[in-house]
Amino acid sequence: MKSKLDKKETQTLNNSLKLIAKSSFVIFIFIVISKILTLLYRVIISGISPEVYGLFSLAVMISGWVIAFSSLGLSGGIVRYVSYYRGKKQENKIKYLIKISLITSAISSILAGLFLFLLAEFISISIFHKPDLMIYLKWFSIIIPLTIFNGIFLSTIQAFEKIKTYSFLRNVLDNLIKVITIGLLLFFGLKQNSVIFSYISGMIVLLIISFYINKNLLNKIKNNNLNNKEKNNIKKELFFYSWPLIFTGLVAFIFSWIDLFAIGYFIEDVSAVGIYSAAVPLAALMAIAPSLFVQLFFPLITKEFAKKDKKVINEMSKQIGKWILILNLPFLILIILFPGAIINLFFKPEYLAAAQSLIFLSIGMFFYSIFIVSENLLSMAGKTKIVLLNIIIASIINLILNFLLVPKYGINGASFATMITYISWSFLSLIQAKYHTKVIPIKSKMFLIILISLIPTLILIYINKFIPSNIITLSLQTSLFLLTYLFLVIITKALDKNDLIVIHAIKSKISQTI
Repeated sequence: MKSKLDKKETQTLNNSLKLIAKSSFVIFIFIVISKILTLLYRVIISGISPEVYGLFSLAVMISGWVIAFSSLGLSGGIVRYVSYYRGKKQENKIKYLIKISLITSAISSILAGLFLFLLAEFISISIFHKPDLMIYLKWFSIIIPLTIFNGIFLSTIQAFEKIKTYSFLRNVLDNLIKVITIGLLLFFGLKQNSVIFSYISGMIVLLIISFYINKNLLNKIKNNNLNNKEKNNIKKELFFYSWPLIFTGLVAFIFSWIDLFAIGYFIEDVSAVGIYSAAVPLAALMAIAPSLFVQLFFPLITKEFAKKDKKVINEMSKQIGKWILILNLPFLILIILFPGAIINLFFKPEYLAAAQSLIFLSIGMFFYSIFIVSENLLSMAGKTKIVLLNIIIASIINLILNFLLVPKYGINGASFATMITYISWSFLSLIQAKYHTKVIPIKSKMFLIILISLIPTLILIYINKFIPSNIITLSLQTSLFLLTYLFLVIITKALDKNDLIVIHAIKSKISQTI
C-alpha cells in the first residue's frame, strides 16, 4: 500500500479527485437551495395551521417507517453493484440487476402501501387518537411505491457517477415542485388538500424524470443474455448485501432519538428537550462537508475495488479525509470558542443553556465526519453486516451512557454521551476498515493542519480578551481566523500536488459557472 502509484494509477486518481471536487461545488449549491426550499415548504404548511403541520409531520414519519422496511435496502445495493459491475466491465449484468430490483420493489412497495392504507384508521384513531390523520395516511400510502422506485432510479444515476444530475433531482427538483404546487393550490383556495397533493406531485415529477434518465443510461448498455447461474448469483449478491441496510436505517433512526428520549424521560422540565434540540441541528452542520464528497466517492472507490486497484482507493480515501478535515476543523474551533454566540445567531437567549452541549456534539460529529470515509470503505468491500453491527453497538453505548449521565448532568450529560459514542464509533470503523481493506484515511499532513490551526486559535483567544462580543466584532474575528488559517495552510505547504490540481479544477469550474 505504501508503494508509489504508476502513471496510469496517478492519472486515474487525479481524474477521480477532480471529478469529486468539481461535483462538490455544484452539490454545495444544490444543498443550499434544498435547505431553503425545504424550509420554505414547511413554513408554508405551518402557515395553514399548526394542526395541518402536525398531521403532515406525523404522516411523513409513519410512512417513512413503512418505506424503510419495504425498500429492502435495495437502493444501497444498486449503488454498490452497478459501480462494481462497471469496474469489472460486466455492464451486461446491470440491466438484470435493475430489473430484479424493480420487480422486488414493486411487490414489496404495493404490499406496504396496502398495509398502510388498510391500517390508516387504526393507526389514526387507536394509536394517535387523531381521526384527521387517516386521510393523510391513505394518500401517503400511494407515496410508498413512488418513493421506493425513485430510490432505485436515483441510486442508478448515482452509480453511473452522474452526481450533478443526481444531486439536482434529489435536493432541488422534488422540493421545487412541492413549493410551486402548494403555492398554486393555496392561491386557488385549496388548503388542507394542498399539502397532500403538493407532496405527491413532487414524487410523481421526480419519478418521471428519473425514469427517463435511467432509460437513456441503460439503453447504452448492450443486451447480452445471462445464464441462470449468473442471474442467481446477481440476486444472491444483491440481497445478501442489501438486507442489513434495512435495519441499518432503522437503527440509525433510533440512534438519533436516544439522547432526546433520555432527556425527556429523566428531566421533568419539558423545555430541556427544546433547549437541547437547538444544539443538535447546529452540530449536524458538520455533516455538510462529507456529504459534498461521499456521494461520488463511494461509486468511484467501488469501481476501483472491482478493478482491484487498492493503491488508488488508498490515496483517494486519504485525500477525501484530508479535505473533510480542512473544511470542518475551523468550524469546530469557532464552535468551541463561541458556542453561545453561534446559538444566539439562530435562537432566543433562553437556548444559551445548550452552549456546552453544542461543543460536545460538535466534537463527536467532527470525528464521525472524517471517519465516515472508513464506513464507506466497509460498504465498498461488501461488509454491510459490520456496518449494521457498528451502529447497533453505538446505539447500545449511547443508551447506557445517557441513562448513566443524564440524571446527574442533564443535557450536558446527554451531549457528552453522544460525543463519546461518535468517537468510539469512528475509531471502531477505522480499525475494521484497516483490517478488511488495509486503508487508513489519514495523511501525515493532516497532523500539520491541526498544528497550524492552533496559531489562529491562540490569536483569537488573546484578541477576545480585549474586545466586547457583538455581531460585528465576532464577524471580524471569524474573518481574521479563517484568513489566517488559510494563509498558514498555504505557506506551510500543507496542500500537496493533488490538492493544487483540484483547486485549479474548482477555479475553472467557478469561472465557467460565472
